[in-house]
Amino acid sequence: MTKSDILKNNLIKALEKSLGIVTSACKNVGCSRETFYKYCKDDADFKARVKDIENIALDFAESKLHKQIASGNSTSTIFYLKTKGKKRGYIEKNEIDLTTKRDLSIYTDEEIAEKLKEIADNN
Repeated sequence: MTKSDILKNNLIKALEKSLGIVTSACKNVGCSRETFYKYCKDDADFKARVKDIENIALDFAESKLHKQIASGNSTSTIFYLKTKGKKRGYIEKNEIDLTTKRDLSIYTDEEIAEKLKEIADNN
């Protein structure tokens, strides 16, 4: 086992203990953040292990959120609905998907400007 393999394993263990906080994990093993991100970039297995820890940390946070919802915390309920319930209409503003290509040549410049103004006024 190489020195870098040992450091990677130590980073993974420290990352698990810190629930995915990179700065804390790096400090605990005496590694720079730059080295950590270099390992992520160059080592697919290391990157996959880091992603697994990120998912575990996210699951942990979601479980805490669900407990708060179950205890009647209305702020947590609202947050959950705004993030997970968007497709059911639990949103405060319209979101526009700008990644979809549309043929705008069928509209005049005035029509496009009017639509943009309408969208801006609604937000």
